[in-house]
Amino acid sequence: MIFVGDGALLRRAVAHAAAQGHPVDLVCSADPQDATVGGAPHLHLPAAGADAPAEANAPADVNAHADALAGTCTDGIVWSLNNRRIFRAPLLSRGLRILNVHNGLLPRHRGLPSVAVLFALLNGEREYGATLHEVDAGIDTGRVLAVRRFPVAPDARHFQVMLHGVRACQALFEESLPAVAAGAPLGAPPTPAGPSAYHGTRALGRLAAHRDHPAYARATDLGPFAAHAPELAAAIAAVTGSHAGHCPSPDRSYTL
Repeated sequence: MIFVGDGALLRRAVAHAAAQGHPVDLVCSADPQDATVGGAPHLHLPAAGADAPAEANAPADVNAHADALAGTCTDGIVWSLNNRRIFRAPLLSRGLRILNVHNGLLPRHRGLPSVAVLFALLNGEREYGATLHEVDAGIDTGRVLAVRRFPVAPDARHFQVMLHGVRACQALFEESLPAVAAGAPLGAPPTPAGPSAYHGTRALGRLAAHRDHPAYARATDLGPFAAHAPELAAAIAAVTGSHAGHCPSPDRSYTL
């Protein structure tokens, strides 16, 4: 199997798959260290910017390496975790089973998880979670295969929901891996979480209108995720005039 993505979630998934004896044929990410945990070859792919995926068939685009990925994958499975890169026809037409573990409930929380969490809190949503879905030509529009839900506390802050979401993604991957690897069904398809909504950086243009919202302080408290969501951090700074209140305080500790 092949892994595409970035960061701690990707590394943990690669390490878990390798520890369970599954073949890790290739890791595609921006950091070569992501592959060392599974002892697999690495394909360097610069991280894609939000709402601006790499030009199709450019060397930095995962789709430009479709032939290599199809020839390397021994079991036909491609995992996408914490991945902003867009899979397009060159890869989608190779007969690979491409699965994405998304931080959010689909199709309600399509797009960037950091932005989805922001508006989930502003909208007063009381449930969030992780979704395993097939990848198709759209963005987070493929068939939903499994979900892992959790409640959102009335006083929850952005970084707390994000962290819980990351952990839900890891748990969902580990729960689903045996069945996916065996080609077995994952159980009855869950009911999709609607209505469908896409949360990209363009949605941040509406942020100023929420400045006086009672949940604004909680919804914009990025904590340790500020470094991983620069577009959102910049939008918050533009509204508030500073980054104050959006970094972890010294007495907090986190495990990402």
